[in-house]
Formats: sequence, C-alpha cells, structure tokens
Amino acid sequence: MPALPGYYAEGPEALIVSLAAKGDRTAFAELVKRRQSWVRTLLRRCSGDPNLADDLSQQVFMQAWRKIRQLRDADKFGAWLKQMAINQWLQHKRKNDALRGAEGEARIVAARLDKTSIALDLDRAMSLLPAPVSLCIALSYHERMTHDEIAELTGMQLGTVKSHIRRGSQRLRELLAAYDETKELEDANE
Repeated sequence: MPALPGYYAEGPEALIVSLAAKGDRTAFAELVKRRQSWVRTLLRRCSGDPNLADDLSQQVFMQAWRKIRQLRDADKFGAWLKQMAINQWLQHKRKNDALRGAEGEARIVAARLDKTSIALDLDRAMSLLPAPVSLCIALSYHERMTHDEIAELTGMQLGTVKSHIRRGSQRLRELLAAYDETKELEDANE
C-alpha cells in the first residue's frame, strides 16, 4: 500500500529514509527537499562559490540515492549525508585545485559594512584558505561541531583540526581586517 502524499512531508525522517532505502523515489525526493538547503549551505561555506556548491550538492544527492540502501541506521541519515558532502568537497579539491592560491589575495574587495557584502567577503576569504582549513572552520562555526567531532568526521588528527581552526580563524581576521578599520573610522566620525 503506497504512502499518502502528505505523509511524506509530515513523516519522521527515519521512516522516510527507510522508505527511500527500499527504492521509494517520492520518499527520497522528500529527503532532498528537507536537506538540500543545509547541504548547499555547508558546501558554499567550504567552497565560497554558490555555483560550485550547487553542482557538488547535486552530486551528493545522486550519490546518496545510489548508496542509501547501504545506510544501516536510518536515524543517522543526517550524519551520513554530512560525511558524504564533506567527502565530495575533499574529492573535488583533490581533483580540481592544483593551482590553489594562484589568484592571490586580490579577490578580497574593499570592505563595506552591509551584511550582504560581509557574507560575500567572508565566502571569498574562506575560498582563499586551504581546503582542509576551510572545511574545519565551516564545520566548527557553521555546523557547530566540536573539535573531536570534526576529527572523527574528517579522519584528521585532533591536533590538526585545532591547528586548522586556530590558524584559519587568524587568517580570516587578517583578510577581513578592513571591516574593523572601517568601523573604527565610522565610530570616530559619529
């Protein structure tokens, strides 16, 4: 007996995952609907490129559809999907980023204090960091994961994760220092 259409939107995620694992395309479409924005945001934070994040997200969900039958615990779908997104990002970086940093830091434009510019500049600054560093920062600040959780998820040593976050955060502060200078000028002019 097929599930009622409204049931997918209202059903608990673990049940929807179980249905998708049995080949139910409508259930999987519901999972994509529920998790697509989250996956895209994570990958955008890692890449700094909305178009690339869209492409990688699509690849993540295609891979998830192919492998969902292998998921042993439907309650762990979110963690499984996050691992898949991180692996997709790292795989992309290994394949496509041999000349990382060749463009230099000139991509950071003059700072403006409106929120849209700050978000765009933060994305640009994140894209200047090495892939493992930007990944650790995105997982720590965006996903609010602990250092231990990041180490487990990425397979990096705990000390490496801490170092990436510390050094990456410092580098972001340096790249975005113009915001502090602009704010100081505005405060002095008030």
